[in-house]
Amino acid sequence: MKKEIRHKEYVERLKELRQKEYIEHEHDPINLRSIKRGEGLTSPTTNLSTEETRILMDYIEQQNLFKITSRSPMLKKSLTLKMFFKKKRNQQVEVFSKVGDISLYTEGKVSAVGRDFVMLTSINKQVWIPFREIDSANIPYGIPNYANTYQHFYYDNNLKGKLLRSFGETVTKRETLMQQFNEDTLRTSLSRWKKTWVKVQLAPEEVHSGKIVSVSKENITLANYKKKMTIKIADVSYIETLSILQVFTIWLKNQ
Repeated sequence: MKKEIRHKEYVERLKELRQKEYIEHEHDPINLRSIKRGEGLTSPTTNLSTEETRILMDYIEQQNLFKITSRSPMLKKSLTLKMFFKKKRNQQVEVFSKVGDISLYTEGKVSAVGRDFVMLTSINKQVWIPFREIDSANIPYGIPNYANTYQHFYYDNNLKGKLLRSFGETVTKRETLMQQFNEDTLRTSLSRWKKTWVKVQLAPEEVHSGKIVSVSKENITLANYKKKMTIKIADVSYIETLSILQVFTIWLKNQ
């Protein structure tokens, strides 16, 4: 039978335990700094040091990936590519993909990673490549290999407040935040690029160019100066944006 305890005695015991917590953390630089800033004690995820915890988290993430892909081989390619590109976000990568029997080489900075595609950005264009068409992805020779996402950032107190007070509205208005908090499909990504001129490759000899008019669940509709065309998203092998000069060339051909 459990010993009964009165509320006053229970509170006193809690105070003693709380005081011991502060004593134990007096020599912990992380908690000491947090207390001085008025942020209170942190809640560590493990009893290990912070650097060991980071390494452990990476190890667990990799082991989980290997276990899932060993049980579901059909998911192996998409999950492996997704993890690779997420770790290389904002870094330069090279991708070998295929359009029919033709092999394409694309180099660019990873700007978005979706459920079934990656978007690369170079100086003059943006490219969407479905995972199913990728043969290989790597880091170009001579480019520094950073372990995690490498990016420049600045601390924005105003943005922090907006995220706390109106998270959904703030995220939907910024493309970079959307990519961090939401995993697009190729369809939802293209739907935000309406009125953009693109070149869509379905096969080596089947290429369509036009402005994105609409995107439905299964199709993408393009329009150039003479006609509209509807393309099945499932048939898309490669998409890239067109420059102003390329759009002007299309206009001349249709005159």
